[in-house]
Amino acid sequence: MRYINHEEVAVRTKKRLTKNLLLKGVFAAATAFGLIVLAILLYRIITQGTGYLSLDFFTNYSSRIPENSGIRAAVVGSIYLMLVVAPVSMFLGVGTAIYLEEYATKNKFNDLIKVNISNLAGVPSVVFGLLGLTIFVRYFGLGISILAAGLTMSLLILPIIIVASQEAIRAVPNELKDASFAMGATKWQTILRVILPASIPGILTGSILALSRAIGETAPLVVIGIPTILMFMPDGLTSTFTALPMQIYDWTKRPQVEFHDVAAAGIIVLMGLLLIMNSIAVLIRNKFQKRY
Repeated sequence: MRYINHEEVAVRTKKRLTKNLLLKGVFAAATAFGLIVLAILLYRIITQGTGYLSLDFFTNYSSRIPENSGIRAAVVGSIYLMLVVAPVSMFLGVGTAIYLEEYATKNKFNDLIKVNISNLAGVPSVVFGLLGLTIFVRYFGLGISILAAGLTMSLLILPIIIVASQEAIRAVPNELKDASFAMGATKWQTILRVILPASIPGILTGSILALSRAIGETAPLVVIGIPTILMFMPDGLTSTFTALPMQIYDWTKRPQVEFHDVAAAGIIVLMGLLLIMNSIAVLIRNKFQKRY
């Protein structure tokens, strides 16, 4: 029987507690640093931009005079853009995830596809802009339209939605699937009535993050050639438009300090749109979480 050295155990325990306390302090400092930077950014944006938030700011077009500048065309263009991006990306993303998880056979080719989809999530957004410029703008002749930009943004966030949907579908317990098959349901009936409802919270979580990235991206729109200033409203999916990120980008690069304050007001509006989108998605997600 081995003799237990209580002094040695006490020394080891003290070292582990010290190491744990040190790592806890490092993680707490990292969290505090991130929160402090976020608080400074929010404070600066709010203090700079609130002075320009008014009804005229939402009803006016962009102007060379900071006091007369507005985001009317940019807000409507961003809404139109999301009306294309959301259904296209979610339909293709969820459909691809269902095929890869429920229908595709397990082989090296399908494994390669899954790995490449995961890698695409980390590709710089400017690459997708070049892809959209080549395929949608020039090859299909869509020009600098809402449809071309929406399809390009859909490609940008598609890998994120696919990966998130795969994880959500994979997390559905096999017992639910087996019970559905035991009741005589077909493969599609099981997917439609069991797998999809149970995985909707996870799918929406990934979609929220993906759509939030899409509405704030500027690089693909710059590559496509979307104008920064537009003095008319888009009247359809094939019309030219501008978006909030493009409008903010134009204001921030101007030398006048007043335009930087106008850009801060535009950022506040953009964050408001993000909060509205996220709130709607969270409400839907919570509804299904209570059911399943």
